[in-house]
Amino acid sequence: MPESTIPEILDGGLRLIQADVSNALDLVDDGSVQLALTSPPYNLRKIYERDRAMSLEEYVDWLTPVVDKICKKITTSGSVCWQVGNFLRDGEVFPLDYYFYNMFASRNFKLRNRIIWKFNFGLHATKRLSGRYETLLWFTKSDEYLFNLDPIRVPQLYPGKRHAARKGEAKAGKPSGNPLGKNPSDFWTFSADDCFSENPIWEIPNVKANHPEYTSHPCQFPHELAERCVLAFSKVGDVVLDPFVGAGTTAIAAIKADRVAIGIDRSKEYVDLTHQRVKALRAGTLELRRSGIEVRKPLADEKVSQVPGEWSEAAE
Repeated sequence: MPESTIPEILDGGLRLIQADVSNALDLVDDGSVQLALTSPPYNLRKIYERDRAMSLEEYVDWLTPVVDKICKKITTSGSVCWQVGNFLRDGEVFPLDYYFYNMFASRNFKLRNRIIWKFNFGLHATKRLSGRYETLLWFTKSDEYLFNLDPIRVPQLYPGKRHAARKGEAKAGKPSGNPLGKNPSDFWTFSADDCFSENPIWEIPNVKANHPEYTSHPCQFPHELAERCVLAFSKVGDVVLDPFVGAGTTAIAAIKADRVAIGIDRSKEYVDLTHQRVKALRAGTLELRRSGIEVRKPLADEKVSQVPGEWSEAAE
């Protein structure tokens, strides 16, 4: 498709390109993107994948040249955050991060963290344990990469803890923690009280029917996940790219943080959806789950917490 025929939406700091990802990436300047943040299709026969059902080998072959183009778009200090789950074939699990690690590493990108995103809902398996996490691979193009820790710090568990009072040591008796908070680590949750105390995991609720960010897209990831990456790996005015923009979560996080957003999707429906949601963000009407709050757990006296009578009867 000639460049002049590729539909685009330009709206302030937002650029949306409706085209096949490989063609669209040709419209993005090499070395111009500080952060590429995306969740590519998993080839799981979702509604937006049904016209291109592929074997695992075909899937890897399809995305290999896409990864190659993305790598060329990244600045010297830039990063790629690649969020994936698993591919299933005849009941066997293939962890997709394994395949993508090799793609990026072979292009001299360096893996800085393999981040675990834990969520609480999903399909229940019957012949294996139910999957409740996905991974986010953070790669950098060089050793001179941008990393902003302060905007993503979390509360200290023991703010009153002090260095041991050893004679002659300058830190003896002084507070041992950082007053701004601690590093959230690579195993994240968004509970400032309980979860960070023992198991710092990225426990962010996935976007289901009762989630405030729910849209028509069947596999959107939550704003909190995108926001933390945008704040940590880019700065104000930087370009943030999502080559599979879907419901626009990355674009929303980028615009909200005063970055420039480029989104690519071959679906006009999702390009329009992203534009609508960004316009709602700017108008102050877009509903987002507030970042940093604990995943809600039902109270003991709530109906959903009660053991059904049918279960008790069946056990007798």
